Amino acid sequence: MNHNISKILDKITPLRKELNEHALYTNLASLDDIKIFMETHVYAVWDFMSLLKSLQQKLTTVNVPWVPVENAKVARLINQIVVDEESDLNSDGIPKSHFEMYIEAMEEIKANTLTIQDFISDIKTSKEIEFTLKNSDLPKEIKSFLNFTFKTIQGGKVHEIAAAFTFGREEIIPDMFLEIIQNTEKNQNLHLKKINFYLQRHIELDGDEHGPLAHEMLVSLCEQDSVKWDEVCKASKAALNQRILLWDYVLNLIQENKTINNSQEVLLQL
Repeated sequence: MNHNISKILDKITPLRKELNEHALYTNLASLDDIKIFMETHVYAVWDFMSLLKSLQQKLTTVNVPWVPVENAKVARLINQIVVDEESDLNSDGIPKSHFEMYIEAMEEIKANTLTIQDFISDIKTSKEIEFTLKNSDLPKEIKSFLNFTFKTIQGGKVHEIAAAFTFGREEIIPDMFLEIIQNTEKNQNLHLKKINFYLQRHIELDGDEHGPLAHEMLVSLCEQDSVKWDEVCKASKAALNQRILLWDYVLNLIQENKTINNSQEVLLQL
């Protein structure tokens, strides 16, 4: 592993540990909990695609007339990730983005997809994320998370965008979530084909392909520039902090829902 990547990983280890050991994970105990989680997490799945497409705009040629890119190696890395994330094959062998596959998985467990679908419709109409966020009814915690992402994108520093893309994700989610889904299937006699496929695909891609590719991209972008590596570290920490705050919000939602359900059960027993 590149020594600069190793240094970044060492510096962000406390935040990664805090995220990976977040109490949210031990509170995902029922199908209702999973629904609440996915109804919020879907915004992180969506804005990840905006980080990726921003990198593609900056690191490959997407305009006509075409001209050669500055770094063909980095362009290849990004294009490989884009193919998988934007046009992978779903559980039925149909090309879909991973965001669309996630929506399908939400529909499979009857989670609410109306809010995110309305949000995407508003984006298509206005094409201005700041206007859409300001005028949406999304909770302030989700707005804050998305605002951070798009401020990073609009900041224009490609290595900072790449840092948020590479280190700002929740690495534990696929393995942890797959185990929870499988336990839920056993306990409730369900077969959740779409979400199992989505999670298995992410385990395969993130661990074996996209993670190493993203590290290579950062090394090519920063080389031996210590200022850039310092900015990568700051951006990575900020992205991880935003993810932790989002998880705090989801945990509160789940706990509040459990309190309401327990109160209703008590009333029914009276």
